[in-house]
Amino acid sequence: MSLSVRNYALAIAMLLLSAGAFFVGWDFLQLSRRLPELVAAEERADLVTVDKSARTLTLSRGGTVLATYPVSLGSTPAGHKTREGDGRTPEGRYVIDSKNGRSRFHLALHVSYPNTEDSERARQQGVAPGGDIMIHGLRNGMSWLGKLHLLRDWTDGCVAVTNREIEDIWARVAPGTPIDIRL
Repeated sequence: MSLSVRNYALAIAMLLLSAGAFFVGWDFLQLSRRLPELVAAEERADLVTVDKSARTLTLSRGGTVLATYPVSLGSTPAGHKTREGDGRTPEGRYVIDSKNGRSRFHLALHVSYPNTEDSERARQQGVAPGGDIMIHGLRNGMSWLGKLHLLRDWTDGCVAVTNREIEDIWARVAPGTPIDIRL
């Protein structure tokens, strides 16, 4: 290979590396993040259901399914969350109690875990129940993974979807919406 061809190949490689770094940096900083507006009340979900066995999150209104999304769960998804750090996604009836538009995971909807029973069970076991359970997008800077995130359960107990999916969920779910998480 001549020197000029080698220099040309090196210049192309550096350009591609720089473009990739720019894209990941832009995504990490979330410079183009926008908060989706809530859809009209009649289009909003009145129930969020997470089926851990099927690895799905379903939005419904009046018993009619609005949308279903594939999800990744906590790294140890079997069983109910009992303590901080167990890698489990909780099971039971909770509420979406807030939204975080500046999350490290694109956008996030906070689940009201732990409830009174969860806290009491953890207290009896002498452990912290954990918290910060969310439905969220991909980690900032990692949106390029898209559906590849579904290859394994990777969260600390949260429910993860792609960034486009969390934007749709964000627009259809208001704080106060109940969430059923079941095996």
